[in-house]
Amino acid sequence: MGGCVSTSSRSSCSSRSNGERVSPECLGIRMFTRKRIRRTFSDPVTTLQHLSSIPNRIFKNGKSRTSCIFTQQGRKGINQDAMIVWEDFMAEDVTFCGVFDGHGPHGHLVARKVRDALPLKLSSFLQSFDSKRNGSTANCCNGNPKLDVVDPDKDEGMEDKVDNLWREAFLKSYKAMDKELRSHPNLDCFCSGSTAITLVKQGANLFMGYIGDSRAILASKDNNDSMIAVQLTVDLKPDLPKEAERIKRCKGRVFALQDEPEVQRVWLPFDDAPGLAMARAFGDFCLKEYGVISVPEFSHRTLTERDKFIVLASDGVWDVLSNEEVVEIVSSAPTRASAARILVDSAAREWKTKYPTSKMDDCAVVCLFLDGKMDVESDNEDQCFSSATLQSNHSGNAVESEDGQNSEPSLQRNFTVRSAEENSAYKRIVAEAEANQETVATEDENWSGLEGVTRVNSLVQLPRFSEERPRP
Repeated sequence: MGGCVSTSSRSSCSSRSNGERVSPECLGIRMFTRKRIRRTFSDPVTTLQHLSSIPNRIFKNGKSRTSCIFTQQGRKGINQDAMIVWEDFMAEDVTFCGVFDGHGPHGHLVARKVRDALPLKLSSFLQSFDSKRNGSTANCCNGNPKLDVVDPDKDEGMEDKVDNLWREAFLKSYKAMDKELRSHPNLDCFCSGSTAITLVKQGANLFMGYIGDSRAILASKDNNDSMIAVQLTVDLKPDLPKEAERIKRCKGRVFALQDEPEVQRVWLPFDDAPGLAMARAFGDFCLKEYGVISVPEFSHRTLTERDKFIVLASDGVWDVLSNEEVVEIVSSAPTRASAARILVDSAAREWKTKYPTSKMDDCAVVCLFLDGKMDVESDNEDQCFSSATLQSNHSGNAVESEDGQNSEPSLQRNFTVRSAEENSAYKRIVAEAEANQETVATEDENWSGLEGVTRVNSLVQLPRFSEERPRP
């Protein structure tokens, strides 16, 4: 990578939403010493080949014990969004969630690759930290609960240590992920890439790392018992002064097109391409020497009883819905299992109403309910989607194998072969989706554009040069 990455690798900020102390258990990773977990993650290659056999991991439309997820293809081609919820991630009380929005000709493959590999890299680095600590601290994680209790008066810096450990784990895993994409033999990421917004919930602790313009919000109740929206992440776009300054310092250019003056984009110094609508991303190696980086922002938050649920979504949702509208839609859903699907349907209607001449973007949503419960009605097939539905193009995974990892991604896998019954079911699903999108809200609403709205492809065009390098 270029100099920008190396000079910014330690620049990610840590933000706290309140002053509550973390409840540390050996720097927050006591659970990573369990032998069964070590066997699961001991061999990354074997794990990638057997992801489908790992329990409590969902990445297609449906629900889990504590969450629901849904994605829908837009009007631009193949669905390039990916998502994941992994409960019991390395331990019973740990949940991993992520949303990944691909862009470029191979963006869908990049997003899926990151979805599958990034959690494993994060867990690998956390285990490495835990192993080093166990080798130097005899009393840590030895199974004696009395020794796991930390005296706040004697360990005032423990919270900072926890933050530093998780921050380093996110930084290293993101760096390793981008390095793997650069050297991938079958995946061209020169002009393709993906955003990433990932969180790990460990008890009451919420650790987050993210790049790009996907967003996470928290639904919480205020002192008046009213539901409010708290934005957990920042849309890392070129219009942010800090991001624009870094890009320009690295000879990249930032400007908006005349027909969309509200969308700042990143351009090569010697060509009006590719016009990337984000300042950080995996892949996009044509811009990595010119200020676009894959270094994540990191944050840690301590959850309280007032916090109800978290929503992660790609920018296809945030381009047309505000944080408050998203909280209202999810909290008023008839069942928790249907919340993600209803949110995507609402976004689809808003796209048609607000931008009738624009192509709707792909949408992917993860709704994580913090009380750890799902409604009884969610077992009804009318409220959630069966495994047969998940193979449809409507879910955005039509070109993916059942486990998504039986073979390396192929750049020509843009088709689906179905049986007669499957084809009939597919047509019925698409018809229902079309009917939902034809339902246009007729009420007049006052609406102002969201900050950093993008209504076209994240990449305006591909670079026109091939192997040539610009002259110094």
